Amino acid sequence: ATSSLDRFLMVWKLKTQCRAYRFVGHAEAVTSVQFSPDGQLLASASQDRTVRLWIPCIHGESSVLKGHTASVRSVSFSHDGHFLVSASNDKSIKIWSVRHQHLLFSLFQHTHWARCAKFSPDGRLIASCSEDKSVKIWDTRNKTCIDSFLDYGGFANFVDFNPSGTCIASACSNHTVKLWDIRMNKLLQHYKVHRAGVNCVSFHPSGNYLITASTDGTLKILDLLEGRLIYTLHGHKGPVLSVAFSKGGEKFASGGVDAQV
Repeated sequence: ATSSLDRFLMVWKLKTQCRAYRFVGHAEAVTSVQFSPDGQLLASASQDRTVRLWIPCIHGESSVLKGHTASVRSVSFSHDGHFLVSASNDKSIKIWSVRHQHLLFSLFQHTHWARCAKFSPDGRLIASCSEDKSVKIWDTRNKTCIDSFLDYGGFANFVDFNPSGTCIASACSNHTVKLWDIRMNKLLQHYKVHRAGVNCVSFHPSGNYLITASTDGTLKILDLLEGRLIYTLHGHKGPVLSVAFSKGGEKFASGGVDAQV
């Protein structure tokens, strides 16, 4: 599934000859999209200040989740599929019930636009990043911020947990990718392999590799065990905005400003 500035969601059938279904509903650009873990639902975030839940069938019905007061930058399911977390330019992180389709609670500590928020694999933690140059770790049970990493060089565009939930990776505006150990509260690895801001990262399911997408027009694959760059991939004409490994890790997909997937 892909989201775009053209206000549409697209669901692509990869096995047949790339049949695509277009979902219409958002009034402004769609900034983020994700399938639920069981594949039965799609969640999307938009500049129209809403999050939507879609049934990815030919009719494309959706329900609207309202609560944010500014553009929503990111939406993501918990690994059990019961909850959604969204990040917005209203500086808040919001957690929603998927079943009841309503707001459960909000997290306020970021002092600038919140760009991304993700659940840990066990659902106990949320990692978020903001243009206030912080990456914050939140405890979902007592709804508090338990850790904060400050990066004075730039802000993180994207953050995610590794598959084991012990580390987070941040994709930074200052051309870097950083790996933080959240148990020891320290920086583990620091990569400066891109020539422009990094917009997105995706962990391989093994946790041993990380793929990065950058405004410099390239994707790069990092070997996290050896701590080195192993591949640089060219193809997009212009900034690469998004990248994701498939569930099995044998493929990955990327999306760019060139309107190509």
